[in-house]
Amino acid sequence: MNIRANILLRVYLSFGLIVLFAVAVLIRLCDVQFVEGHKWRAMADSLSTKYINVEAARGNIYSNDGSLLATSIPEYELRMDMYAGGIADSEVFDGKVDSLALRLSQFFKDKTPKEYSRYLRSARRDSARYLLIKRKVGYQELKTIRTFPLYNVGKYTGGLIAVQQNKRIKPFKYLAARTIGYKNENVSNGVGLEGAYGEYINGESGKRLVQRISGGVWMPVNDEAEVAPKEGADIISTIDINMQDLAQSALEKQLKISDADHGTVILMEVTTGEVRAVANYTRVKEGVYEEKFNYAIGGSQDPGSTFKLASYMALLEDNKVDTNTMVATGDGYYRIPGHTIKDSHGGIGTVTVMKAFEQSANTAVAKLVNAAYQDNPSQFTDHLYDIHMNERLGLQIPGETKPVIKNPSFKSWNKNMTLPQMAYGYEMQITPLQMLTFYNAIANDGKYIAPIFVKEIRRLGNPIEQFRARVISERVCSEKTVKKLQAMLESVVTKGTGKQMGSPLYRVAGKTGTAQVADGNKGYKAKKSYQASFCGYFPADKPKYSIMVAINGPKNGYYGAAVAGPVFKEIADRIYASDMEMYNDIPNHLVGNTKAPEAKVGESKAVKKIYKALGIKALYADRSVSGIDTNNGVPYEEHAAVKGVMPDVKGMGLKDALYLLGNAGLKTRVKGGGKVIAQSIPAGNRIGRGLLVQLELQ
Repeated sequence: MNIRANILLRVYLSFGLIVLFAVAVLIRLCDVQFVEGHKWRAMADSLSTKYINVEAARGNIYSNDGSLLATSIPEYELRMDMYAGGIADSEVFDGKVDSLALRLSQFFKDKTPKEYSRYLRSARRDSARYLLIKRKVGYQELKTIRTFPLYNVGKYTGGLIAVQQNKRIKPFKYLAARTIGYKNENVSNGVGLEGAYGEYINGESGKRLVQRISGGVWMPVNDEAEVAPKEGADIISTIDINMQDLAQSALEKQLKISDADHGTVILMEVTTGEVRAVANYTRVKEGVYEEKFNYAIGGSQDPGSTFKLASYMALLEDNKVDTNTMVATGDGYYRIPGHTIKDSHGGIGTVTVMKAFEQSANTAVAKLVNAAYQDNPSQFTDHLYDIHMNERLGLQIPGETKPVIKNPSFKSWNKNMTLPQMAYGYEMQITPLQMLTFYNAIANDGKYIAPIFVKEIRRLGNPIEQFRARVISERVCSEKTVKKLQAMLESVVTKGTGKQMGSPLYRVAGKTGTAQVADGNKGYKAKKSYQASFCGYFPADKPKYSIMVAINGPKNGYYGAAVAGPVFKEIADRIYASDMEMYNDIPNHLVGNTKAPEAKVGESKAVKKIYKALGIKALYADRSVSGIDTNNGVPYEEHAAVKGVMPDVKGMGLKDALYLLGNAGLKTRVKGGGKVIAQSIPAGNRIGRGLLVQLELQ
């Protein structure tokens, strides 16, 4: 063999080996790809793991009286691993799958047993590892489902995978809905308390290990999160659920009566600034109203006559007028360059400032303010700026509109028209809550405080932060001026436009308001629409609550007293009837100097509770059963039951008597009703179990 042939042989041999190797590689690739592909893809997926966030249960929101306003409950998405350890054997799966299908069909009632069976068997054939069974399943439902065939094999081996999600619910549904608010993925800035206190409510997310399975689906590796989420803190709001219910029902009823576009009512505690109720309703169709917008904090517009209180405050504080100063209203028209101010009820002649305020005379306050401050309008507006009435209240919930109160530096200031129109509540923008806060300051003897909606934040029942009302201004005006303004507000209800809000049981102070609402760029010359309002507080002699009612676009009447007044009165009457602290004519009854009301002999704990509620102070003893001497105060005569001795049940009600006699082992026969006046076995006699004793009641 020559050298050339030798070289060619070697080349062919090498090339042949390379070709054979390539063919072997190709065959193996095909085998891996097509024959063993499912096996290796599953293995690759099983090696792809990651941690995902597990949402924490959000904290609860409570009302001031402890009612639950918002809470999170667990909700589950049910999945099934068709090849979980406990059901991997086809004999186990095939033997129970039809039973499982029957139970699922009976429980959910959305498919027939055959449909469920086909669905599960088809998923088994496709080797589904994360099959969707049902969404939005409650905890109690899950407990039942875990007992179904296959699923009861074991928590980790039966194939059932429960993915927990948290559902936010409001037990009282629509009560205080806008104040409670909401937070979801589609809203970057949450609404109401849910949004404002999300940092506390949201809690801390946990971590859960998931693995990618066939189809790119991520399935939890374990049934529980590797790092447990930390629940959010609880919010204690100032809302009183009963007052909130009252406010909403009173407002909705009046909106329907007046056929109005929308309205709001706010109830606030005078000294603390705690908001007890906020209701906002918008007409969505004829006769139907829903909470769509928080007008209380975001509905900024001309306040109208309720602002006159601030105008008279400035006049009185600067000694420009007094309550007995005479002012001429003439024919009810006050003509200024470019505009004529008129009184809706016509002229009332020359009257005192007190009378002009009672009758809500626009001409009177416009004349007085224009005459006093025309040469120096800043002196008037400075009163409003000095008490920060031109600033936001800095509320605990988002959405507050900034008030617009002009001063001479504004480009829109008109030297002839702005000042007199501001005097009776025009050419400005104020929200109902901002107006109420000013009235609340007058009720609070001049102390101007910002309203609060949250009083405390708690974690695991322990307070972590508490809130008190922020003082905006220690005094909006002098004490002398405050007293005069309080008298003027009370006079409106006793003699003026607010007579409808009066009550023979308690005193009310407040002011009616009727303001024409501007229609965007069309101004006030377009189709006329009004806001009817009433702002005030009660009881006037010792203010506890202040209320603002504003109703927009009423079709059946538009004066504040007729439209907004009934809402104020209904709320005030109901609160007064249920709040015993307001009954000033009920004195404390002290032991030894008065005769206590007669009470039946019985459990002293119950008697003490009743006496405490009535404001009666008594001498307390230690034992559980007592007789009350109503002639000499309320000391307790203790009657301790002695085993084997007949107890004295005279004077007791039937419930307490049966309790003692039953414990003594006696049978009883009862005649009459009321309290025990006679017993067939005298007290102190020796007794045995099973004896019959007859009780006579009267």
